[in-house]
Amino acid sequence: MVTGAVPGFGHSISHSHRRNKRRFDLNIQSKRYWVPSLGRSVTLTVSARGIKTIDQRGIDAVVRAIRARGVRL
Repeated sequence: MVTGAVPGFGHSISHSHRRNKRRFDLNIQSKRYWVPSLGRSVTLTVSARGIKTIDQRGIDAVVRAIRARGVRL
């Protein structure tokens, strides 16, 4: 929800070099944050990079940006 990251796609390559389609999933966590500006807690699905972004920018700024995109929290 924070970074807008999506899964990547590619191939798994065996020892004989046969290629099979695979999907590189993200490290997605469901995390609850207390948002002082809203006066309540919100549950966000964030990647590990999203958690670091919240730590840097602050939860209020991140929630403001998410709501500006039109996502309901």
